Amino acid sequence: MPPATASDASTLARDFDLRHLDPAFHADPYPVYHALRTHEPVKRMPDGSLFLTRFRDVQAVYRDAKTFSSDKTVEFKPKYGDSPLYAHHTTSLVFNDPPRHTRVRKLIAGALTARAIAAMEPGLVRLVDGLLDAAAARGRIDLIGEFASAIPVEIIGNLLDVPHAEREPLRDWSLAILGALEPSLTEAQFERGNRAVDEFVGYLRDLVARRRRAPGDPQHDVLTRLIQGEEGGEQLSEAELLQNCIFILNAGHETTTNLIGNGLVTLTQWPEQRAALLHEPSLIESAVEECLRFESSNQLGNRMATVDTEIGGVAVARGTPVTLCIGAANRDPEQFADPDRFDIRRDPNRHLAFGFGIHQCAGLSLARLEARIAIGRFVQRFPDYRLDGEPTRGGRVRFRGFAEVPLELEPAASRTA
Repeated sequence: MPPATASDASTLARDFDLRHLDPAFHADPYPVYHALRTHEPVKRMPDGSLFLTRFRDVQAVYRDAKTFSSDKTVEFKPKYGDSPLYAHHTTSLVFNDPPRHTRVRKLIAGALTARAIAAMEPGLVRLVDGLLDAAAARGRIDLIGEFASAIPVEIIGNLLDVPHAEREPLRDWSLAILGALEPSLTEAQFERGNRAVDEFVGYLRDLVARRRRAPGDPQHDVLTRLIQGEEGGEQLSEAELLQNCIFILNAGHETTTNLIGNGLVTLTQWPEQRAALLHEPSLIESAVEECLRFESSNQLGNRMATVDTEIGGVAVARGTPVTLCIGAANRDPEQFADPDRFDIRRDPNRHLAFGFGIHQCAGLSLARLEARIAIGRFVQRFPDYRLDGEPTRGGRVRFRGFAEVPLELEPAASRTA
């Protein structure tokens, strides 16, 4: 999309409505984000909510969890009614405040220690290399369906110790439930999401019953850890247990799939950066951070003002919903020099792709590990990989990624160990 003139940018900002977006926005939302940051950084939407695009405003809201609540029991009622989707999203870790949030997060984080994550690396390398071997034999790959999505489903499935033979429905359930978080919801999305919650809960109820009979190691098995709760402390209710298992599978799945897919596609668009990574594999850590910043997997967050307050000099009434545009904040020129340039050596790179404050993603170290192994080994194994047709966008605003990316592969002469 060519750069917008000042009047065009002003019009883009004035007419922006998150509930009515055209295909051009899904393909490239960043010109609209730039226009909003410039002309209406605290944008009042037609429904009375606010949409934030400046880094400093988004970070300030993340930082103040008391003034800006994550609890969705009020906000989601008109959208979902008394439905399975409402029961799930209002019980999930990400949409709750302390003390419920603190209890659940502590149990999950306790199984995601640095030592536990390091112990996952050999198995992750074997998984990725197996997927790359299969791709090399075919000479082409759907980057999403045959690679990026297979990795987090396997890793999170292992964390909850879901039997391999029972993992096939997980991705479709996850896509359906997360798809229902879109700002504008169709009847088909609503029905599909509710059906997925019902099926997922039914499956998990049986899995939990089996795990109660035969517990795993709570240091590595998150499900056993959630079932047993804190030693000497209160246990999760059955609803909290089941809905947060769904949350763990969902949170670990789509955002990491998008991170891997977005990263490898972006590298095709910035060949000098791909060449640098190929010749300096040690750049993979900073490359992953730049992938997170440049094409944030999760583009939007939501909060609700609990008191009369202000954001960026704009008065905010108690009860006002606030949308945090992570994708825009991560392209803010006040925070990042030349923000629309993809630079795998960028330093510092304090992006907000994992959120900030008490709700910062509990699995961020695991996501980084998955991306480092997946992107790093893919580039070394297939240094000349290229698009074999137009990628298909996922068609969603909140979660930015691809549904399908056809690639043609030319393996390196010998694999880098």
